[in-house]
Amino acid sequence: MKRLMVTGLDGFVGRHVKRAVEDSRDRRFELVEPRSAIELTEPATLKQAIEETRPDSVLHLAAQSFIPASVKDPRATYEVNFFGTLNLLQTLKAGGFRGRMLYVGSADAYGAVRDEDLPILESHPLRPRTPYGVSKAAAELLCYQWTQDQGFDIVMSRPFNHLGPGQAEHFVVPDFAKQIMEIKLGRREPVIKVGAIDVTRDFTDVRDVALAYLALMEQGSRGEVYNVCSGREYSIREVLDELIRLAGVECKIVGEDSRLRAAEHRRSRGSFDKLKKCTGWQPRIAMTDSLRDVLAHWDKKLVNGK
Repeated sequence: MKRLMVTGLDGFVGRHVKRAVEDSRDRRFELVEPRSAIELTEPATLKQAIEETRPDSVLHLAAQSFIPASVKDPRATYEVNFFGTLNLLQTLKAGGFRGRMLYVGSADAYGAVRDEDLPILESHPLRPRTPYGVSKAAAELLCYQWTQDQGFDIVMSRPFNHLGPGQAEHFVVPDFAKQIMEIKLGRREPVIKVGAIDVTRDFTDVRDVALAYLALMEQGSRGEVYNVCSGREYSIREVLDELIRLAGVECKIVGEDSRLRAAEHRRSRGSFDKLKKCTGWQPRIAMTDSLRDVLAHWDKKLVNGK
C-alpha cells in the first residue's frame, strides 16, 4: 500500500476521503497522519509532518475555501492557497519526495462562462472573478510549473460545488438545511433567508468527490487537469424547494441583500468526460439522496448538539 498524507484531513472533504480510504476493499492507500496539525503558512509544521509520515503520495486539500472570506481578506487567502502550496512543494522537495501529488483546485477559476460554452471543459480559459478563484488558479499553474522544471509528478483537479453531510453552515446547502430543520423543530419562525437563488450550480456529493480524488491519485496523468463534477445543472431555488419538500415544512422565502455576492456568475455546469475516460469514475449519489442526508445531519446536530 502507498502511504498517503492528506493536507486538510480534518476538513469537510478530508473526513470523507478518510472514510473512503478506510472503506476501500482493495486498500491501495494507507493514510498516514502526523501527530500535530499541518499549517500551510508555517513550513516547520510541514517539515515535521513529512518527516513523521514519510508519504509515498500526497493529496493537497487544505485551503481557504469560502469565497466571501477571500473577498474580505484577499491576502490571507493568497497566503494559504498559493504560498501555502509553494511551501508544501518546497518542503516535499527538501525531504526527497518522489511520489505523486494531487492538487485540488477549483472550478471557480473558470469565472463566468457564456451559455453557449456550457458544459465547461478543462480547455476553457481561466478567468477567475474572485480572490479565491485567482488563488486556486495561480496555485494550479504553480503545480504545473513544478511538473515541468522540478520533475514532480502532480495531477490537478478542478472540483465544482460539493454538498453532503458535514459541510460548514456558511455554504448554501447546509445553510438552507439548518434553517429548514430549525423551522421543523419549532426553533425559528417559518421564514428562510436567501441570497441569489435563480443562479445555477453543478453539485456533486462529497462522497463521490472523495472517490474521484482517489481515482486520480492512481490513474490521473502527470501534468493534466480534470474537472470533478456531476455534469448536471441545478438552480439554487430548485435545491431549496427540494429541501423544503423532503423536510415536509411550509415556509416563506425572503431575500436578503447581505447574502448577495459581487461577481456572482449566473450559470455553471461542467463536463467530467475527461475524468471518466481516464479513471472510469462517474457520480453515483443522486441529488435527492444527498439532500436527504444533509437534512438528517442537521436534524441530529440540532437535536443532540453534535
